[in-house]
Amino acid sequence: MKFSRILFAALGLTAFLAWADGLPDLGDASETLLSPRQERRLGDEIMASIRIDRDYLDDPEITDYLNDLGYRLASHSPAVRQEFQFFLVRDATLNAFALPGGYIGVHTGLIVAAQNESELAGVLSHEIAHVTQKHLARMLEGQKQSQLTSIAALAVAILASRSNSQVSQAAIATAQASSIQSQLNFTREHEREADRVGFQILDQAGFDVRGMGSFFERLQRSTRLYEGNAPSYLRTHPLTYERIADVQNRIQSRPYKQVADSAEFQLARAKLKAAQDTPRDAVNFFEEALKRRNFGTEASARYGLATALLRDNNAARAQKEMGVLRRLLPAHPMVASLDCRVESAQSPAKGLDCYRAALKRYSGYRGLIHDAAEALLRQRQADEALQLLAAQIQLYPSDAELRFLEAKAYAAQGKILLQRRSQAEGYALLGRLQSAIEQLQLGVKAGDGDFFQLSGAEARLRELRLQEQEARRK
Repeated sequence: MKFSRILFAALGLTAFLAWADGLPDLGDASETLLSPRQERRLGDEIMASIRIDRDYLDDPEITDYLNDLGYRLASHSPAVRQEFQFFLVRDATLNAFALPGGYIGVHTGLIVAAQNESELAGVLSHEIAHVTQKHLARMLEGQKQSQLTSIAALAVAILASRSNSQVSQAAIATAQASSIQSQLNFTREHEREADRVGFQILDQAGFDVRGMGSFFERLQRSTRLYEGNAPSYLRTHPLTYERIADVQNRIQSRPYKQVADSAEFQLARAKLKAAQDTPRDAVNFFEEALKRRNFGTEASARYGLATALLRDNNAARAQKEMGVLRRLLPAHPMVASLDCRVESAQSPAKGLDCYRAALKRYSGYRGLIHDAAEALLRQRQADEALQLLAAQIQLYPSDAELRFLEAKAYAAQGKILLQRRSQAEGYALLGRLQSAIEQLQLGVKAGDGDFFQLSGAEARLRELRLQEQEARRK
């Protein structure tokens, strides 16, 4: 089963709306027993499981673009202080969803299918509105702490059993996800409110509000293709003609606005499309798109073709495409990053030179940083890799992948304690405290660190054990 069949069909209903017991709105959401801290903790617990799922996509380039777009929209929302984190799910279906604590997941298929950036922004605005309007808190209002834990356990169980519907049914029964059908009236109200607030966010952020209406219609057509295969108790509410009509009525009151897509949107869309199909099919798709001029801009189509050719082990032809692409987009970090990947496939030594030059121009670009560190490690340049990573960890302290790359570099140097310490920090950032503790325990036992390194590892181990104990009590 895919995320879309388990979590949400249609326009990304909030995850827990389909799982929590249906409760009436008993008052102002600000008075709910579910505090922002509790909500964030629930989100953290679910994200810890999502991040180890095979369909979680940790692409720094597209994730950073998604978060930039999301925060541009969120800055025009009713709750500008709300923290958000947008992430990718590798799934070809059209879907997005909100989780507790401001986590918002986006299917790769949704980005690929968006005909313009305003359509994608319309979906994100809708999900942001679910969060800012406290729909999760309203549905969970009055729940006891033990029940909230059961809900979190249910989310984990569903994610873990996506490939087996019978296991999924058993998991849901165990987690006591009852009375799902009774929630329909409440969630319809939430959807209408998210449409209204999301429309306002989209408009105030400077996007074309027609993007929300056109994507609604496309989602409705898509829903008919796969919703019938989902278990009835997990189906979320399909888009209704009433909701589409409401949005269309609002659109009529707004003047026509033509909004150009950002280069980041076009390139991110092309990158995902190039990865979605088989390498040969992806090459054929972009070749045809260039002939017919029917996929975004020429630059994005060239970018997609070069990416697909690289996947198809045709680096020589990809390099020719890069020559055209560099003329079309001479100063863009995503183009520079792809250029270095192509160079590395042709000549690892030239690839390193490419990364060094690109990092001077785009020193804080995470896509380049990750790729450059990997390239350095492949060429056994662990010392240089560590220098690069040390600077970037200061800049991006919450980037777990930088810690794991650091661990690889220390492993290449044979420094086991430091390797385990870096792995532990990476796991801690992902919320996997037990794994972090295990890594530190192994590091302390390795016996290859100096006094200060060993003392620091032991102190960090005590901190993590206390954190784990506190988490168990909550």
